Amino acid sequence: MSRLIALACLLAFASACDDGGGSPAGPDAAPTDAVAPDAVAADAAPDAAPADASPPDAMADAPDAGPADAEVDAAAPDQGPVAFECVRGADEDPDFLQRLGCLEDFTFLASEPLDASIPGARSVKTIIDRVDGDALYFTNTHRFPIHWQFASAHLSGRGLPVVPMLAGFNATEYSSPARRFLLGAVTYYEGPGVFVYEIAPYDTADAAMIEAAYTRIARDAWFGADLYFHPGSEAQERIAEALPASVRIITTDALYAGIDYQPLNVAESLGRLRFLRAASLGDEYLSFRDIAVLDEVPNDISVCLGIITEAFQTPLSHVNVLSRNRGTPNMGLRGAFDDPALRALEGQWVRLRVGPVDYTVEPVTQDEADAWWEAHRPEAVRIPGANLDERRLLPLAQAIDLENPSLNDAIKAATRAFGGKAAHYGALLNVPELPVQQAFGVPLAWYFDFMAQNGFDVRVQALLADPDFQADPAVRDAELERLRDDMEAAPLDPAFQAAVIAACREGFPGVRMRFRSSTNAEDLDGFTGAGLYTSKSGDPDDPDDTVEKAVRRVWASVWSFRAFEERSYRSIDHLGVGMALLVTPSFPDEEANGVAITANPFDPEGLEPAFYINVQVGEISVVQPPAGVTTETFLYFFDRPDQPAVYISRSNQVPEGERVLNAAQTFALGQALDRIRTFFLPAYGQGRAWWAMDVEFKFDGAPGEEPALFIKQARPYQ
Repeated sequence: MSRLIALACLLAFASACDDGGGSPAGPDAAPTDAVAPDAVAADAAPDAAPADASPPDAMADAPDAGPADAEVDAAAPDQGPVAFECVRGADEDPDFLQRLGCLEDFTFLASEPLDASIPGARSVKTIIDRVDGDALYFTNTHRFPIHWQFASAHLSGRGLPVVPMLAGFNATEYSSPARRFLLGAVTYYEGPGVFVYEIAPYDTADAAMIEAAYTRIARDAWFGADLYFHPGSEAQERIAEALPASVRIITTDALYAGIDYQPLNVAESLGRLRFLRAASLGDEYLSFRDIAVLDEVPNDISVCLGIITEAFQTPLSHVNVLSRNRGTPNMGLRGAFDDPALRALEGQWVRLRVGPVDYTVEPVTQDEADAWWEAHRPEAVRIPGANLDERRLLPLAQAIDLENPSLNDAIKAATRAFGGKAAHYGALLNVPELPVQQAFGVPLAWYFDFMAQNGFDVRVQALLADPDFQADPAVRDAELERLRDDMEAAPLDPAFQAAVIAACREGFPGVRMRFRSSTNAEDLDGFTGAGLYTSKSGDPDDPDDTVEKAVRRVWASVWSFRAFEERSYRSIDHLGVGMALLVTPSFPDEEANGVAITANPFDPEGLEPAFYINVQVGEISVVQPPAGVTTETFLYFFDRPDQPAVYISRSNQVPEGERVLNAAQTFALGQALDRIRTFFLPAYGQGRAWWAMDVEFKFDGAPGEEPALFIKQARPYQ
């Protein structure tokens, strides 16, 4: 059987290729960007490796599944070749097998990740029972998503020791030298075409345990001669150095080098396929009915129905945050910009389906596309009304009414006066022992005053009623630019301006201040509005870097082209949007900046909690990095006793072998994320299997000092 046919069999019903029958693997909880996550109990979540990375030579000829009666030299040491044949009968529905004799055996037991950036990955969990003669079980992984479920059902009592409850099982079976079980998984990666043995990244198994499990599995699987061990954490990489040559090692980078396709947001849409260079997006207009194929990951992009980037992305990139928020497909595809199959559909109406394993792009008629759009128009986003009675320049810790029994209601009330960003910042200031700078808020009532005093509200109403403005994006862009220019030149109310400067000087003497956007149409539960508006710094004591310039610039950003397009797409009332200001000390020279998610995005079932962290040195953006810049990205298993960090990508802005964050800084960040997760649970996490806060942070310090952590922002993750 050719490798191509073998891979096709692996991704489909076994009966489609051979007479042996079989059934498709059921879904498993798995990550975006993960190495078959849930399939390994909580696995590494690798991101894009460098483009020039290459897999080991052994991967050039991937193990062929072969016919059911193929003979493979997969014997353990001191044994001769073993003849393998399918173990499972065509009509059998077992909970486990103790031998994998053919592809159909593996396919039946394997789980298929729901949302993985390494597509084509399928895993079978493995358990070796050390108190029962090293009995090996390849488990029905879609039926038993975690090892404990299988062990409790099949390996507890009836002459065997009783398996403890989940907490006790986890406390011993991943860390104790005297553990009863060796837990892991065998994963097949379609891109590089390899089978690998993996253990959970927080598993502290020593080299002897890994060697024993690897050798036992290789002996009883038809692909054993071609099996690799994949270290899932830095600690495991160090342990792997002690493994004998008989245990073949493969790295995350080598796995990723064989991957051409990266699903970021699994979804489907119908739109017109257009090719654009990311650098030209400022001069060319995308329709919200377009599907864009881009050469690079753009820093900014207006509303569209789908995105394909030639460069791989990170889950927290603005592009992917927007795609998730809109529910539109988003993917990376190496060579996409010159792909002949895609180019053949340029300018046509197409259906783009981004799946966890593969993607499809196929032509459709305009009638089909129009019908799909009418059926899938996004629901209108209802924004909180504006509280125009609140006019105080208020310390934001006081903006949240903690006497309110509902934290969610308290945040909504503060949003009506101070916008979503400032409201959540006010909540952060009430989290015990959280490193957050003091700040004050400028209510959005002052923005509405400014618009009315200068006639901009009437001008906006006229634009909204103008057919040319509504129909032509070029007209919209030009008119909005003129509006912003005029707003930035218009006078502020003198009393208001004086009050803001006084608040800066009194609360933060001698400090340059950051005026951050905070509308009542962002950071909502269900709509983030990420990256739509501008923040600007100003110094109350610098005549060339004034507070009034900063305030006007931030207010004017309400009418940026992309913000307007995004609001229109979500049917948000433009005239109901008000801009408050979150005013904090600025960070002129921070040592590191980053974003984090307080849950594991690669584990939608919540079985393997971890913090997802994306961090970079200095002020280099982690969500909009310059071309060629990579960031440090890792999963931090803070809830585990040994708190391992599983690195997905490494920053190319630090020397080889170094990290952006040291161990103490990583731990401090983990503590902060844990406090944020706990505090906001009543507002956003009740009744949800998976939820998270999206957190921005900085590390900053005076020269010669250890940079300290500051939490900059938190909002519900969409």
